[in-house]
Amino acid sequence: MSVSQEPLLQPEFIAKLEQLELVSRKMLAGRFKGDRLSKRKGTSVEFADHRHYAIGDDLRFLDWNLYARLDRLFIKLFLEEEDLRLHLLIDGSLSMDFGTPTKLHYAKQIAAALGFIGLINLDRVSAHVFCDDLVDGTSTLRGRSSVWRLMDFLKKIEPQPGVGDLRRSMKSFVLRAQQKGIAILISDFMDKQGFEEPLRYLLTRQMDIYAIQVLAQEELEPELMGDLRLMDIEDEDLAEVTVTAPLIRRYKQNLAGYQAALQSFCSRRGIHFITTSNQAPFDRLVLAYLRQRGLLR
Repeated sequence: MSVSQEPLLQPEFIAKLEQLELVSRKMLAGRFKGDRLSKRKGTSVEFADHRHYAIGDDLRFLDWNLYARLDRLFIKLFLEEEDLRLHLLIDGSLSMDFGTPTKLHYAKQIAAALGFIGLINLDRVSAHVFCDDLVDGTSTLRGRSSVWRLMDFLKKIEPQPGVGDLRRSMKSFVLRAQQKGIAILISDFMDKQGFEEPLRYLLTRQMDIYAIQVLAQEELEPELMGDLRLMDIEDEDLAEVTVTAPLIRRYKQNLAGYQAALQSFCSRRGIHFITTSNQAPFDRLVLAYLRQRGLLR
């Protein structure tokens, strides 16, 4: 069975995901009640505080025991249970169609695992694929019964024609995303326009942001040598180069510098940055590393 025909998540891995849940560093307000306690006062079963009774308050929440002791009316306040929103943003540009498995396939696996965890915990999950703009996306999904819809959407994602435009794609997303939540941006971040402006767009929504960079092993440890004619797969820009050992060293230094700049930009702004290779064990990335970074528990 080819990689494209395999299920994104194996049954034995799904069993391990069943034990996890997503964690947000911020208490995020949802429109419907879910299974998380927020700091807003509501009407759930967990008591939070009292306040003085005011005309028009619901008499069902009067604390009669306190009234008997103090001869004053107080209303019970409770922690409100709220849902969490998970936004999965998947880079479908042609540069992601590289490596074995491809970076795109690896990105879809990450999205599938996180989306599955969100859905079985009654979080609200949406997935979007982008290239030169947002290309396609799901409606807001919720509940175990929606797992198949998410998996079907992810499975059908194909590399998109055109020149990738991370800035325009993130701008389109934030204009559509009216609710706060966790935003998972999965990309190789190989965009000639840079990463600063796209990430700044996401910051305007005050979301918990995770930037996951997926690179192919061939990009990390290139084995090319000799006189080559290289073409950018997205804009067909050509370059004739002579690949030598010193050039490979300089390439690795430039790549490390780029990753360091991306890491620094993210850390200064409260964005979680994670970089991984398509050869890194996928289950370890999710079950160990993402738990260490606080996204899962």
